[in-house]
Amino acid sequence: MGFLYLSLLLASIGCMALLDHRFKLFFFADARRATLVSIIGLVFFLLWDLGGIGLDIFYRGETPIMLGLVLAPHLPVEEVFFLAFLCYLTMVLFGLVSLVLRRATGQKTARQETNR
Repeated sequence: MGFLYLSLLLASIGCMALLDHRFKLFFFADARRATLVSIIGLVFFLLWDLGGIGLDIFYRGETPIMLGLVLAPHLPVEEVFFLAFLCYLTMVLFGLVSLVLRRATGQKTARQETNR
């Protein structure tokens, strides 16, 4: 049962990747830029968490669905995957909104241009 939360996070990241692949929203549109943005976002939120932990704002709750492994006091390993999912979800949503707006205004996407 200890792998449940991590498994669900990984499944969610996988679903985001499928959506990203289908519509070329983030990593599948520009892998270098996406990697850089993801790393910056992940580092920012990890520093944010560490700051909150250092100020005694954030605490780690004990649940049976988590592994019980911590990277630092009150920083479970699942938090890294959650933050990665959060960053990925945000950028996929941004890409999706951009795609919808481009289609609504009749602008061609880069994919449509290469298919000509």
